[in-house]
Amino acid sequence: MSTAETVKQNGSGVISFIEKAGKKIPDPIIIFIWFILGAFALTALIGGLTFETQGADGNPVIHTIKNMTDPTHVVWFFDNALLQNWLGFGNGILGVILIVMLGVGVAESSGLFNAIIKKLGTRLKDKYLAPALIFLGIMSSIATDAGYLILIPLAGLLYAGLGKNPLIGMAAAFAGVSAGFSANLLPATPVDVVIGLNAQIFAESQGIPFTDANGNELTPATMHYYFIFVSTFMLVGIGAWVTKKFVEPRLSKMSYELPEGMDLSDFAVTEQEKKGLKAALWGLLLSLGLVVLLAIGPLAPYVDESGKTITPYLNNVILLITLVFTTVGAAFGVATGKFKSLQDVVKAMVAQMNTMGYILVLTFFCYNFLGILGYSGLGTYITYIGASGLSALGLQQFPILLIIGFVITTGLINLFVGGLTSKWMLLGPIFVPMLYQVNPAMTPDLVAAAYRVADSSTNIITPMMTYAGVILAFMRKYKPDLSFGEVIAMMIPYSVAFLIFWTSLLVGFFAFNIPFGF
Repeated sequence: MSTAETVKQNGSGVISFIEKAGKKIPDPIIIFIWFILGAFALTALIGGLTFETQGADGNPVIHTIKNMTDPTHVVWFFDNALLQNWLGFGNGILGVILIVMLGVGVAESSGLFNAIIKKLGTRLKDKYLAPALIFLGIMSSIATDAGYLILIPLAGLLYAGLGKNPLIGMAAAFAGVSAGFSANLLPATPVDVVIGLNAQIFAESQGIPFTDANGNELTPATMHYYFIFVSTFMLVGIGAWVTKKFVEPRLSKMSYELPEGMDLSDFAVTEQEKKGLKAALWGLLLSLGLVVLLAIGPLAPYVDESGKTITPYLNNVILLITLVFTTVGAAFGVATGKFKSLQDVVKAMVAQMNTMGYILVLTFFCYNFLGILGYSGLGTYITYIGASGLSALGLQQFPILLIIGFVITTGLINLFVGGLTSKWMLLGPIFVPMLYQVNPAMTPDLVAAAYRVADSSTNIITPMMTYAGVILAFMRKYKPDLSFGEVIAMMIPYSVAFLIFWTSLLVGFFAFNIPFGF
């Protein structure tokens, strides 16, 4: 047997193992149901246990675990399951998540994102094609479907039109869309909102200050903006380098075929879309002007009675972002004829909400579990045990090792458990307070940034990723016998490079005390 065949078989074995292991892991909703039942059972066994931690002022704090099977605490659970522990959890985080998706839904349903991707993608020169595809992929995280379902097949067509292997372009676009998922030039994207607001909940529910390394209060939706802004340009550069040095030379030698009857103009921008893009530009200028007027008018910063500076426009950044997306998307939709009345805009919002059913069910069980952790004292106890164990290893003196260790841990878990939100719900409540207790330099924004780096970088090499099968189907149009193992082998250079350089950037921000956002 040749060395190549051996490597291919070994690789297939690893992929097969990941696929089988991943399929045995229950849906996160089921996991949280078991967590709730487990919390009741565990507190029944150790209820009344006391332990001591150090408070924020340096004085010892005595904690006692509540037995959740006690009638009083059972009543508390049922009284708070709907409002305090779900709809009102974290000052209404669920409502914030839903609101930001309304604006994105209008823009996505109107066809705006698809038109932008096609417009930019078809105007690129050969040498700029790979970095541009990666950049567009990264930016498409505000509308995931557009990146996966439009940009990746478009990338294949563009490379086919140049007489190159379409898989080269598709690999570059896939790297941008999936591996660069957590980067962006825009603030307060849906990813920012989900990660930031939940990080705040994870921290505050365990008494951890939601502040940065300098003690400044964090704004959940923009606490990573500087980091993801810089990350965008770094990932484009690294991705383009990987494409040129590793992916293109290898795939250029691979045979491929063009589907019979393929029309390379399938993704051309229509006249209606051109008209819509002009209208969208006017909508963008109008909405940004309105945001500026609000920021210097009713939502302008002021100093309250205690001397604290309040910034209403930052506190309401989610609504402002939603306003921009809605206005721009509606302008595009009206100009193209997609939206013929206000009712069509409403239907677009409703359609987006129809996709949020899973999030509603997931957050119901997740937030109720988090509520039990906080109320019973079990969450504090888990943090105490974990922090004590890490401290015993002496890692509290090496925060950079803690960062790298958490990145590696998250990356490995991501191979088996897909879904950014559901995995953050599983890992965040444990690691955000735990790592802070080990070393206060491990602030919530730092831990959340480390999670984003690891989760994004390994998305492209796991069969558990939601669009894995879709990407394979797209690529098989040009190479029918392509296996998912070969796709992963194709994407490993991107994953490794992104993980190394992105982690290095993260460590650099931490080491030089550069704020992650505002």
